Amino acid sequence: MNLIERAVDSGRVPEPMLRAGIRAVCALRLREQRAAVEQAQIRHQAWIDALRADDIAVETAAANDQHYEVPPEFYALVLGPRRKYSSAYFPPGVTTLAAAEDAMLALYGERAELADGQRVLDLGCGWGSFALWAAARYPRSHITALSNSWSQRAYIEAQAVARGLGNLRVVTGDVRTLELDQRFDRVVSIEMFEHMRNYRALLAKVARWLDPGGRLFVHVFAHRQHSYPFADAGASDWMAREFFTGGLMPSTDLLHHFQDDLVIEAEWHLDGTHYARTAEAWYDNQMARRAEVMAVLRARYGGEAERRFQRWRVFFLACAEMFGYERGQQWLVAHYRFRKRT
Repeated sequence: MNLIERAVDSGRVPEPMLRAGIRAVCALRLREQRAAVEQAQIRHQAWIDALRADDIAVETAAANDQHYEVPPEFYALVLGPRRKYSSAYFPPGVTTLAAAEDAMLALYGERAELADGQRVLDLGCGWGSFALWAAARYPRSHITALSNSWSQRAYIEAQAVARGLGNLRVVTGDVRTLELDQRFDRVVSIEMFEHMRNYRALLAKVARWLDPGGRLFVHVFAHRQHSYPFADAGASDWMAREFFTGGLMPSTDLLHHFQDDLVIEAEWHLDGTHYARTAEAWYDNQMARRAEVMAVLRARYGGEAERRFQRWRVFFLACAEMFGYERGQQWLVAHYRFRKRT
């Protein structure tokens, strides 16, 4: 651990200094990605070829530990009321995190062309924000939620019982090895593809799960031009080391290179300010509920609680500053709707 990380972990680095440092890292990332047209194309194609040769996902145990086996009570304190651990949507007139969560869920319904009576798979369901919303919104539909986290499964199942949702079931499994006998009208995946690598193999698997007229809807965060792995190659790669081991930042065109089995029929981009405002709200919740958050972290991590608190503080600030960089015109949110290739 270097001196900067020790200072950050102590909580003594002022917020303005942290934000300035994060923006400097964002600028460094963009400088590192710049290249002449020919070199950029060669590098991008090499990355695509590497993804095609890789496993569907890597470093899954580390990613699970960093995010998905954190105490559920922590997320209850810092996230919005739907416990949506992904970007919300702030159209004109929407100012609260709760309303922005609902706005994004409604946008999924519209863009995925959801309808009552469908069989829907929530692929990488997180804390169930979409699955629980869809089960209530479409009561004649059958919703299957897939998670690789037992704590998430327990939470979603308890919520389904409490809300009287008999049309929702939760499956725990690893998407790398999972095979399903059931076929679906819709597969919806929200901020899971960033944890994947071999999109060709993943999309081939999803294609087998879809009915002939089925659709896959994908929500990812992305960069408008550059795609890169979160690799721990130095002091500036804090995000890769602490929160996103094995993950990647897709470019908005990346999925276009993996249309062997599924074809993109619609695509939408939301500027990064929506995610920036989401992360700012998470940060505000963490800081406003510091005593409660620390109690949860102490119960799980003991003497490591303060360090964990500060790491999450910096993570939320990093997300807010990155997606807000250049008024949201660099890093953003992308939506895609796929159909089966005919």
